[in-house]
Amino acid sequence: MVSPQTNGSKPSLSLPIINISPYFLQASPKVESQRAAVSAAIHAACRDFGFFYLDISAIVDPREPEELTELAREFFNSPQEEKDKISLSIQDHARGYARLKENVTNGKADNHEGIDFYRPVENPDKTKPLWGENQWPTVPQFREKYEAWVEKMKTLGLIVMEAMAAGLGMTEDEWKDLRQNVDDSFWVMRAIGYPPLPNDHDGFSCGAHKDYGCLTFLHADPTPNALQVFLRRSGAGPDLSGLPAEQGDEEGVWITADPVAGCVVCNIGEMWEIWSNGLYKSTLHRVVHRGSNYRVSVPFFFEPNFNALVKPLDAALRTQEKEESAVNVKEYKPTVYGEFLLAKVGSNFDGGKGKYDD
Repeated sequence: MVSPQTNGSKPSLSLPIINISPYFLQASPKVESQRAAVSAAIHAACRDFGFFYLDISAIVDPREPEELTELAREFFNSPQEEKDKISLSIQDHARGYARLKENVTNGKADNHEGIDFYRPVENPDKTKPLWGENQWPTVPQFREKYEAWVEKMKTLGLIVMEAMAAGLGMTEDEWKDLRQNVDDSFWVMRAIGYPPLPNDHDGFSCGAHKDYGCLTFLHADPTPNALQVFLRRSGAGPDLSGLPAEQGDEEGVWITADPVAGCVVCNIGEMWEIWSNGLYKSTLHRVVHRGSNYRVSVPFFFEPNFNALVKPLDAALRTQEKEESAVNVKEYKPTVYGEFLLAKVGSNFDGGKGKYDD
C-alpha cells in the first residue's frame, strides 16, 4: 500500500505514496491486514516527514479535482472589480476573496490571490471573526462542485483519522473519543491562484509556514517545482536553492513535492502535534512558483470541531514511553481548537499580520 515517490528527488528524501483504498473496502481478514499496513505507513510518514501523498484514485474520479482548479482559474481570470465583489472585508475578514499580495507570511506579502471558505455557522455575524457567511463566485457550477468536494474531503478526513488512530495503537474506545472531537469538523477550503513569482519580489509565492489544524488535503494543477517541504535532517549540507533560509536554526533540506496523478498531498497540522505529544511534527512548507504559467491549487483543511479540547492522547504517550529517546519528553499543553484558530485568523482584523504569522 506504499509506493516509492519518483519525482527526481533522492530516494531517502522523497515523500511516500500511501493508498487509502483498503479503508473503503468491505471488511475481511485480507482487508484488515491491508488496513493495518496502511495505518503503519501513515504512522511512519507522520513521524518521519509530517507529509505524504495519499492515493485516492480508487475513490475519486480524477476529473473532479481537475474541474475545481479550472473553475478557480476562470474566477481568477475575471476582472478585478468582479473578484472584489466577494472581498474578505465584505464579510468577517476570513471568508471571501483576498487580492494578490494581500496575504502576508512572516511579514512579507505573498505573491498569490485566493478565496477562503469555512464551515457554515449558526447565527452568522460578520462583525465577529470567523462568524460570517461564505461568499461564492458567480462562475457557473463553482459552488455546486466545491460543496461536493467538501463532502468527499470530510469523509476522507474521518477515514484518515481512523487509520491514524490504528497506527498509534489506540483502542476502539479511545478512537471513539477522538472521533467525537472531529465529527463536526470546522473545515476550511481555499482556492489559490499563483502567477509567476517576479524576480524582484521580496518574498515568496507563499512563505514558509506550518498548518495549524488537523489534516490538509491538497490538490494542485500539474505545475512542477512549486510546493516545497522542509525535511528535518541532521548534517543535510548547505541549501543550494539560492532561497533565503526560513527554517531558523533547524537542520534539514527543502525538497520539491510535485503533484502525483491520482493523489492529494497530505500533511498534518499543529493539532496533531499536540495529540501526538510531539511524536508527529507539523512541517514547514512553502510555495515558490517561478514557472511561466498561472498555477492553481485547492487545499482542504480537515480540522477538529470548533469547541474540541485538543490534548495529548494516551496512545501517543504510551508509544513515547517505549522509546528510549523519549525518557524526558515534555507533555504538550491542551488547547481548545476554536480559541487557537481565532488567535491565528482573528489577526486578519488587525491588518499587517498574516494568518500564518506567529
